[in-house]
Amino acid sequence: MSLNILIVDDSAVMRKIIIKALNESGYGDSTIIEASDGIEGLKAFNPNKTDLVLADWNMPNMNGLEFVKKIREIKTAKKIVIIMITTEGSAGKMEEAMNSGVDNYIPKPFTAVQLQQKLKKYFS
Repeated sequence: MSLNILIVDDSAVMRKIIIKALNESGYGDSTIIEASDGIEGLKAFNPNKTDLVLADWNMPNMNGLEFVKKIREIKTAKKIVIIMITTEGSAGKMEEAMNSGVDNYIPKPFTAVQLQQKLKKYFS
């Protein structure tokens, strides 16, 4: 399946891991844009094209939660799926993320199978 995917994570290594997992999950022909923090992510975000945002929580300059809140303020004609991939795995943090506009949550470390299962809920 081909999607327009925005990956926002301050770790270049983690962005590569996410891309590898996307390839293994059948999303290898997707258009992938990378950003190293929420500010870059906002600049790269296109409300008319982006289908999926995969964002980390802990990043410099603008963290993932602030980033999610900002893109949720942008009016879009379509539903954009936002999944947080983060080390913040406590129930309280998950609830905070969901209340801020995150559609789903994947704790690090994760597998391609876990990512595929989450994406299947939205893109099949």
